[in-house]
Amino acid sequence: MIITLLCDNPNSWIIPYVKKIFKELENYGNDVIYINDYKKIKRGDLAFFLGCEKIIPEKYLELNEHNLVIHESDLPQGKGWSPLTWQILENKNRITITLFEASTNVDAGDIYLQELIYLNGTELLSELKHKQGIYTEKLVLDYVNKYPNVKRRKQCGEESYYKKRTPEDSELDISNSIKEQFNLLRVVDNDRYPAFFRMNGHKYVLKIYKEQEIDE
Repeated sequence: MIITLLCDNPNSWIIPYVKKIFKELENYGNDVIYINDYKKIKRGDLAFFLGCEKIIPEKYLELNEHNLVIHESDLPQGKGWSPLTWQILENKNRITITLFEASTNVDAGDIYLQELIYLNGTELLSELKHKQGIYTEKLVLDYVNKYPNVKRRKQCGEESYYKKRTPEDSELDISNSIKEQFNLLRVVDNDRYPAFFRMNGHKYVLKIYKEQEIDE
């Protein structure tokens, strides 16, 4: 098969996982194309949009038999931005990750496959992204291995949307304890959107790391 992997953010955390998927799919004997711009999409069988930030115009969706997206929520619940982060802030430790058909409407296509990501409540951002990457790889490879015998179903039920997060969403409330805000500390990015608080007319930035445990 001719399979396209698109990641339109050159700085995305998911790129190492996309490259691993690329190699795995090549090992299966597929003709795999890795691109960073939807305008480079060519005719083929499957196109996977991984870590994409732009909506793909319909004329580009017509170039492949199927266009697949992965989203970390139990659709139609949790459409929109940063679903994994928002659910952790809702104190959830079991996250559904969904592979579905892309459409011109955001996160609205038919569902093919779902998996559950289990968290223990201690993971920081790098660990969360690693689990997300592992399950992304699993869903892509499962779909390709089962194709074309993959059942699909319409989304049903009440839908909800998450808004796009901004650096301001990393602000800590100095009147609350660290324990009360630990989930926020778990999802902040130390470089791009670190935790911070304001006090006495100043803004203070905090960075969080997990001490590495040494096996004896």
